[in-house]
Amino acid sequence: MKIAIFTDTYFPDMNGVARTLKRLADYLAEHHISCKIFAPKTPSDYVADNLHQFTSLSLFLYPECRMAFPNLNQVKTELESFSPDLIHVATPFNIGLCGSYFAKKMNIPLVGSYHTDFDKYLKYYNLQFLSKYLWRYMTWFHSPFQKLFVPSMETLNQLQQRGFSNLELWGRGVDCSLFHPDYNKLSGRMRYKAGNKLLFTYAGRLAPEKDLNTLMNVAASLPESINEQFQWLIVGDGPQREELEAQAPENMVFTGYLKGERLAEVYSISDVFVFPSPTETFGNVVLEAMASGTPVVCANSGGVKHLVKDGVTGFLCEPGNPESFEEALIKLINTPSLLHTMGREGRNFALTQKWDTILESLVLSYRGAAEAGEEIRYA
Repeated sequence: MKIAIFTDTYFPDMNGVARTLKRLADYLAEHHISCKIFAPKTPSDYVADNLHQFTSLSLFLYPECRMAFPNLNQVKTELESFSPDLIHVATPFNIGLCGSYFAKKMNIPLVGSYHTDFDKYLKYYNLQFLSKYLWRYMTWFHSPFQKLFVPSMETLNQLQQRGFSNLELWGRGVDCSLFHPDYNKLSGRMRYKAGNKLLFTYAGRLAPEKDLNTLMNVAASLPESINEQFQWLIVGDGPQREELEAQAPENMVFTGYLKGERLAEVYSISDVFVFPSPTETFGNVVLEAMASGTPVVCANSGGVKHLVKDGVTGFLCEPGNPESFEEALIKLINTPSLLHTMGREGRNFALTQKWDTILESLVLSYRGAAEAGEEIRYA
């Protein structure tokens, strides 16, 4: 089987979509399934034999993603040469449109995946008036797909209510050999000058849709009597970083983006992972923290609420309510035994979320869609 993937973000971009697709591409290669990826050219030097890149510019609202300008003649030539059994469109922008166009034009079975709730982003950029137009476009864009893979039941239910069809769950796994609790706590804490303090960590894009205002309000409102007992670690980058650093308390450290073992080490040495984002379709960072044996305090919203078992692996808090997050953190501070039991339960859950099992199921769905497409083509 040969798969062509069209996406407007790909490795080494630092977002969940890019990382998920790189994991998928690696899995396909390991199982001798040919894969060709069409993606924007980025400022990085990353190249791969199966990666076809196009000139691109950063998106205004989302600089980490890029608006590409695919050369249609090149795409057609590449597809004719590769002769894919299936096209997978992962994003609804220019390259995604290109993939959908050629699937129809060349009569190639077409599937897609839904990764981002752009509608939820709108209010954080004062663009709510675009919501109905966005949904019209998203409904039109996804209507030709034989299958539309979604990352969580929350997203599946939401899209069903919007009239989307052919939905299928494609969850996410976690590499528990990379993300684990056993990194050297002493050296990690020395690196970030945390000492013996409790370490509260956030990891993700520093942007309005992550609702970091709630996190900053929590940091400012925790009682002064306990401020010396903990330190904040903010992992990531984005358009809000400068603003956040300007208002940050003295016990808050910004690291920029981390990846690989350095990121895994941070999860491992942290006492609590704090994640206020209400806009996640899944929440990869939450699962990574749980795999690292770290309790999670997060918004009871989106795909995240299906990962965290309230009171068992962490606490689900009212979105946008600093008092709810503050209450959960104080409970953990005052009950150290909870940190250990929740961390252990989170790790046990993460161990069941295996990438190989999840991607094997996706490939079976690919085969079903490709075979169904062949039957239609020759009917």
